[in-house]
Amino acid sequence: MPLRLEWLADHLQHSDTYAAWIHQQFAYEYAAQPLAEWQREFADGQTNGDWPCLIALDGERLLGGAALARADLTLRPDLGPWLACVFVTPEARGQGLAEQLIDGISQAAKQRGLPRLYLHTQNKQDYYGKRGWTVLERFRAWDNEQWLMVRDL
Repeated sequence: MPLRLEWLADHLQHSDTYAAWIHQQFAYEYAAQPLAEWQREFADGQTNGDWPCLIALDGERLLGGAALARADLTLRPDLGPWLACVFVTPEARGQGLAEQLIDGISQAAKQRGLPRLYLHTQNKQDYYGKRGWTVLERFRAWDNEQWLMVRDL
């Protein structure tokens, strides 16, 4: 069965798993938020527009995802929407899957008439830079250097 990209809203049985992966991968961001609370917020976000997530499925096996977040950086409530929650399972990495997911989110944003997307990253600025994202600023958060980036659609 070929790999397919679909909206998590249509496969909510995977929501808690994906939210747990994000909570663990970006633990520094979620330190103050209990996992169960984040899982509820993320699941709600699939239908209320806060965290619509595109996921990669191999059959029924979840391999990764990326979200089109309404707000993803408390320090910058003036900016949005955001590419957020980008994650691919270790066994599915190195095959361009993250890029497909990012492109899928970019296309969805463009179809909604959005002019640009933002993201913040702690250490993937070179990855995004090679894919058309530009650095807006560097800032400190979560006891670390962060990069705020933008891409026009």
